[in-house]
Amino acid sequence: MSKQLLMLVGDYAEDYETMVPFQFLTGLGYEVHAVCPDKKNGDSIATAIHDFDGQQTYSEKRGHNFVLNYDFDAVNTDHYIGLVIPGGRAPEYLRMYPRVIEIVQAFDHAQKPIAAVCHGAQLLAAAGILSGKTCSAYPACAAEVRLAGGTYADIAVTEAVTDGHLVTAPAWPAHPAWLAQFVKLLGAEIKI
Repeated sequence: MSKQLLMLVGDYAEDYETMVPFQFLTGLGYEVHAVCPDKKNGDSIATAIHDFDGQQTYSEKRGHNFVLNYDFDAVNTDHYIGLVIPGGRAPEYLRMYPRVIEIVQAFDHAQKPIAAVCHGAQLLAAAGILSGKTCSAYPACAAEVRLAGGTYADIAVTEAVTDGHLVTAPAWPAHPAWLAQFVKLLGAEIKI
């Protein structure tokens, strides 16, 4: 079976929520195709670093350039075993692309594992796949989860929640829980 994963990113995807899962999953032996609409293999996106500095919402700083390694137009969802959706401001932009919505819906329809973090829930809501599901996200996205028919999981920023084939978390501090639950859904077993 394929060990390919798809990662949907865009400009101002959260840096940690893009880089860490990409590197972690690649390190486990998965081939992760990072794609963005209107961009090709070798193009880059600008990431943003979001931090929790004590204000009502996160602060944003310019992150790294993240190089894409696959052409968006070449994506065939049948070739992938799972989908990763980082947060940041990218999901707000990505949900405007009908093909992105089709991709998310195809993974959901096939019941393939989907991992979304932070504002990634905006894509899940726009794709109409949250009805009857429990979903965590950055708290500012709670209304979108509920309006899409989902139950918002108000959990600690270090936790994640799995509902069927969907793994979600509020933000990058949840990486250990979020990625562990996603890898388990992919069928991997890590032994130390």
